Amino acid sequence: MPAATPACAPGWAIAPALAQELCTSFLRDQLQASGRRNLVIGLSGGIDSAVAAGLAVAALGAGRVRGVMMPYATSSAASLVDAQAVADCLGMGVEKVDITPMADAFLAGVPAGERVRRGNVMARCRMVVLYDCSARDDALVLGTGNRTEGLLGYTTMYGDNACALNPIGQLYKTEVRLLAAHLGLPAAVLTKAPSADLWEGQADEDELGVTYAEVDRLLHAMVDDGLGERQLAALGFAPDLVARVASRVKAMAFKRRLPPVAAMAGRPDPDAGGPGEAS
Repeated sequence: MPAATPACAPGWAIAPALAQELCTSFLRDQLQASGRRNLVIGLSGGIDSAVAAGLAVAALGAGRVRGVMMPYATSSAASLVDAQAVADCLGMGVEKVDITPMADAFLAGVPAGERVRRGNVMARCRMVVLYDCSARDDALVLGTGNRTEGLLGYTTMYGDNACALNPIGQLYKTEVRLLAAHLGLPAAVLTKAPSADLWEGQADEDELGVTYAEVDRLLHAMVDDGLGERQLAALGFAPDLVARVASRVKAMAFKRRLPPVAAMAGRPDPDAGGPGEAS
């Protein structure tokens, strides 16, 4: 049974029941249009992948969703425990693929102190594994990135942001937490500190320098409501935080777009619609 929605839900948040309805319909429609039958997802033990998996199982049934745990040598052992708990809770199949050998073959040339570079390699190795599994299982790769991460660029291009479809990409981290409780996911997943788990001790909020609760409230006001600096200040947001977040949202826009392609006369975009396409 779904857990009760936490009383601390902010007024701007999409209600979990509505979010679930929209996301599951999206998954069914997109998968049917693709001609594929199954979904494959990287299960990290974190809340985002747990919620994405929960939505997929709710939409399609556990038999059509497969999880893949992909630890690196420095990954937290607790992450595997939590990922397995999510799979058990949802009744879905799961397998483990250790990315250490494939990552280390590349990382031999990357200095140990270059944590971001090394983390990017690990994230991209995981996506290589997932896309191979998708080919094996006639499946699409399910995305797990949320709106907060997308706006802030807290993601690895062609790593964790690579996918065929993403049910939670328009949900802020706060809304993902509410949806996790609504779906009845394991308590350990709901309460753990968010982390990409690319190196020991990594924590999202430490790197971002702000809590998800605070930055979600700011992003909603800034991006969704379109409020300016004075209006945001009137709501109590510190000017330096507003400037820092606004700058990051702007600078990271390239991560949210397909690679630009130079236009050529007489070569219309085949996916943009136009003459000859049914309305």
